[in-house]
Amino acid sequence: MDHDPGRDWQGGRLDLDAYLARIGFEGERTPTIAALRALQRGHVTTFPFENLEIMLGRPVVLDMDHLQDKFLRGRRGGYCFEHAKLFAAVLERLGFSFRALIGRVTMGADKLRPATHAILLVTTDDGGERARWVCDVGFGGGPLEPIPFVDGTEVFQDGWGFRLEQLTNAAEGLPGVQEWGLSQREPDGWLQRHNFVVAPSYPLDFEVLSHFVSTHAHSPFTTRPYTQRFTGDRHHQLDGTTLTTTTPDGQRTQREVAPEELPDVLRDTFDIVLDPDDTDRLVSRAPRVQGVGIG
Repeated sequence: MDHDPGRDWQGGRLDLDAYLARIGFEGERTPTIAALRALQRGHVTTFPFENLEIMLGRPVVLDMDHLQDKFLRGRRGGYCFEHAKLFAAVLERLGFSFRALIGRVTMGADKLRPATHAILLVTTDDGGERARWVCDVGFGGGPLEPIPFVDGTEVFQDGWGFRLEQLTNAAEGLPGVQEWGLSQREPDGWLQRHNFVVAPSYPLDFEVLSHFVSTHAHSPFTTRPYTQRFTGDRHHQLDGTTLTTTTPDGQRTQREVAPEELPDVLRDTFDIVLDPDDTDRLVSRAPRVQGVGIG
């Protein structure tokens, strides 16, 4: 079969040593659940979620060389399609079996929203014990580790709670199409943050969906800076110029960030370091995007 670039996660172009060093992974390079747990925890606590390329007027590029320059050689992050593409390349290199899925971010809303979130469904086979796991590395707020792909699973990781449940056996009446939802624990109960259908997606799909997310006027990521960092004991979020920090028990602190503070906040809180020209451009744009909420 000829090589099909639309299916290629580009694991062969990944500098695996650099990636593992960047996330502090010191385990065995084998496709086991122990390795998968360490890889996901290292990834989500190392790389921030951010949409700053869009704010700086540049396209979001999913080519592996560009992702490595940004994530591994720079002090940057990205949004879900970038995170999932990089993590998929790591899984591919280490011999994991997986498929990509696409989800709809709901955050408790009842209205239909576009499918704009990337998730990975990973299969492990440790000594003949086969299991499937949901790896959501690109949401910006965990989970810290894979979640068993089992209906009704509730996990608490360093105090952060997540629940996975099957919503229907047949979405829109189509036999065999399973719809699932992932919820996060909030102080007043469970909040569904996204749902997804178990149907395979490919790198080519990431390219198409990422183009919408990064360019469409109705995308929430084209209107203001939006960054997140999840350290395990803190979740930091910068939405426009509003900085919010949340702890596992649900306590939140919030303050407004002056535009000229943005470079320091990005560096010190989010571990994002911009070039001087990019810093100036972002600061100059901040007053125009201040106060815009998530659409």
